[in-house]
Amino acid sequence: MDAYALTAEQQQLVDDVRAVSIELKSVADAAPHGRVNRDLLLHMGKRGLLARLFATDGSSKAAAMDLCLLRESLATVSTQAETALALQGLGSYPFLLGGTQAAIGRWRDAVVEGRAVAAFALSESGAGSDAAALALEAKPDGPGWRLHGEKMWISNAPEADVYTVFARTTPGSRSRGVTAFVVAGDSDGLQGDSLELLSPHPIGRLRFDGVRVTRDDVIGEVDGGFKVAMRTLDLFRPSVGAFAVGMAQAALDVTVEHTTSRTAFGGVLSDQQVVAHKLADMATQVEASRLLVYWAAAAYDAGREAAEVTRRAAMAKLYATEAAQIVVDTAVQLVGARALQTGHPLEHLYRDVRAPRIYEGASEIQRTIIGRHLTRASG
Repeated sequence: MDAYALTAEQQQLVDDVRAVSIELKSVADAAPHGRVNRDLLLHMGKRGLLARLFATDGSSKAAAMDLCLLRESLATVSTQAETALALQGLGSYPFLLGGTQAAIGRWRDAVVEGRAVAAFALSESGAGSDAAALALEAKPDGPGWRLHGEKMWISNAPEADVYTVFARTTPGSRSRGVTAFVVAGDSDGLQGDSLELLSPHPIGRLRFDGVRVTRDDVIGEVDGGFKVAMRTLDLFRPSVGAFAVGMAQAALDVTVEHTTSRTAFGGVLSDQQVVAHKLADMATQVEASRLLVYWAAAAYDAGREAAEVTRRAAMAKLYATEAAQIVVDTAVQLVGARALQTGHPLEHLYRDVRAPRIYEGASEIQRTIIGRHLTRASG
């Protein structure tokens, strides 16, 4: 696919999302922040948006470009709707792709219809950026395991109905001793509580006190969970960039509208060179981010070599999220005090744009990944 232009089918997807985005925004805005919006997920399910996260042929293989277009298009209208969709995909993708038939049969329909809320449980208090250091223990127990420990900073926790959980099955082996499991939210021994963060969606802590998992709950292979996590992040990292592109585009649109209608110093604000130059920089950063995101998604969908996919995904997430922070901040500066009023579009964006530079691999981790690929290539 030409990364510089959308196909007719992809453009139709964008048009379809835009057509329902106002409806989704009203549903998103009607619910309290910091809680799972189940009505919103049901609306997305009925509109077929959640099903678009996965192939329609039953293979559960996601298309990275479709995911990016979904997230970018939603983010230009409602970051809450975008985040709800993204978290549903991130939480369910691993077990819908690599889970057992028992797990897929139990959860697939409920997830794509929005009846079951999914969550991705990788991070721990001592294993954030260094995901291979996770300590949640899976102790052998007959034909299965018992999970003991905690997960931290888990989006949709503790309200999710189903979790993709990464636990240590072989002590002392770092990334080679991790297994991914699908765990029901109502499992015996699983408890959690909410954390208060600068976030429009729920984030919480999970405590595992002997939660039982079996071979039917394994995603992929035993001790192969780190590969599941990295494969999932290779898909979702460019789409985090797409989320950032959508926010940056929304901020640019608001700023252009304001500066072309606002009069100051005897003329229209946008006629001042300093303002026009800032708008130009903002627009260039948005387009550069978009092209990097599409470039990374195209590599994933084309089945390029894993190292290339990982490198492109890291570049897309790094640049797009960093650029969005700059674009939104510049937008607030140009629009002025009204941009910080509660309810103003830029006030929401100013809060929402910060987190993507941290989750699913902080910017520093993306730079490490890119640098490592460069030095290996020249070594």
